[in-house]
Amino acid sequence: MQVSPTPSAPEGTGDPLLAQSLRPADTALALSAHTVGSLLREVAAERPDAVALRTIPDDGSAPRHWTYTELLAEAESIAAGIRERVGLGARVAVWAPNVPEWPVTEYAAALAGVTLVALNPALRAEELTHALRLSEAEMLLHADRSRDYDMAKVVGTVAPGLPRLRHVVPIADWESLRGSAPLPTAEQITGAAVPAQIQFTSGTTGNPKAVLLSHQSVVNVARLTFEGLGVRDGATVVSPLPMFHTAGCVISCLGPLWSRGTFVLLERFDPKVLLAELRRSPGAVLTSVPTVLTALNDVARASDEGPAPLSAVLTGAAPVRAQLITETEELFSTTVFNLYGQTELASVVTLTRPDDTAEYKTSTVGRPLPHVACKIVDPETGDVQPLGVPGEICARGYQQMLAYYGDPEATAQKVDGDGWLHTGDLGSMDSTGAVRIEGRLSDIIIRGGENIAPGPVESFLSTLPGVRDAVVVGVPDERWGECVAAVLLPTADHPEGPDVDLLVARCRERLSPHKIPVQWYLADGLPLTASGKIQKFRVRELIAESALIRLDASAGR
Repeated sequence: MQVSPTPSAPEGTGDPLLAQSLRPADTALALSAHTVGSLLREVAAERPDAVALRTIPDDGSAPRHWTYTELLAEAESIAAGIRERVGLGARVAVWAPNVPEWPVTEYAAALAGVTLVALNPALRAEELTHALRLSEAEMLLHADRSRDYDMAKVVGTVAPGLPRLRHVVPIADWESLRGSAPLPTAEQITGAAVPAQIQFTSGTTGNPKAVLLSHQSVVNVARLTFEGLGVRDGATVVSPLPMFHTAGCVISCLGPLWSRGTFVLLERFDPKVLLAELRRSPGAVLTSVPTVLTALNDVARASDEGPAPLSAVLTGAAPVRAQLITETEELFSTTVFNLYGQTELASVVTLTRPDDTAEYKTSTVGRPLPHVACKIVDPETGDVQPLGVPGEICARGYQQMLAYYGDPEATAQKVDGDGWLHTGDLGSMDSTGAVRIEGRLSDIIIRGGENIAPGPVESFLSTLPGVRDAVVVGVPDERWGECVAAVLLPTADHPEGPDVDLLVARCRERLSPHKIPVQWYLADGLPLTASGKIQKFRVRELIAESALIRLDASAGR
């Protein structure tokens, strides 16, 4: 396997070059001992009149806002009501779209000393039952509706079958949540292993698992991410991301708390609404995923008004095309920071930095954050790989999950005896510690005994004429076991799809023969998880169901 050339360390890092794909944790900076609640109290004392939270309603009505003093008072009132219903350490679930009460509940749960259970508002009855039962939730706060989905009806169906769920409160009855019970002392909820949240995995390989994250992990990941970005004091952070995901409730919500700034939450993602909000907040930080950036850029290009400059754009959760980074930087006169993370690692493991070169920003996901060690290992032997050789990405540090709640067997499979968390993702590392993502172990295509990582093939296809994005999967083949199939999203100027003969010719110039797709498909969209990750299992199903346009059929391939 070819080894990537060894680059020099990015200017300003001062990091020694690595000899193998193992970067030790940088522990020069001390971790914060704050909980989510104690951090809010500290910032409210320092910036009582600064705007802490602004929400952009789904219905077009006027935005709502809270100062830090108001936000703390609201959170403490709800925290007292929670403590009147459940004890210290109980699990309290919130099932709602991006409503203002979501971040308030996040802070209230922390102040009450309970574990917040974050639930996807799209869950159906069986999925909701699984999540509430697995997390052993004693209390549920829920919205009545999410768009046309009758959530109240679903709650009424599942709650009677969950005897442990003793309190069910509609968010519409918000005032009834207020209470006067005494809140726990700081000593009662302080410590490296005190749980803050339960987040759920996407469940693409089975039932979703309940990821238990500590206050130490969510607080410090948000802090170190924003410090890595160089976010200025008092910055406005705009987020259209779902609050039930760590990208929303950890990075987007707690990041601006560290910068003593304003968190602007879109109740629903609409690229036109997002663009208008960014114009109202020049110099803001935008948290995003690639699908959000693509839609935003399309609207910005078509707009008569020029987009306002942004101080930074943070994106990740799915592979980010180099062209998307370059395009966004040009449109918004900004710097796009690419990240890699996983729910089990409190959402961010690696991050590009302000002083990285254009090549690093567009081809890597950056270097690990402080206090997390990272290595690339051979999936079969567990040995650390040479520099530039792909393998499984493993991480170890304070930010990793405490456990899969209620599933010690799955926890033991995820975290080995030496404490390394195995991500299941494929990547390579260069001598500076920068990581390149190659794909998922489960997505490896095995063609005639050759292992093919889809990531590099997808990245190359996305640079070709007429291709906006590409997904590569393995499909059954009688001769080879599997063959390579490519699903393409066309550019706006080639809606009928690119010329496959031209694509194949270009592939022959750059790719080994066994990596060149032999089946080509066209799609106008891709099945995504709520966090913007492509559901490759569903892409394979769409191919098997003949639900996609076959581009190469007329060519006899």
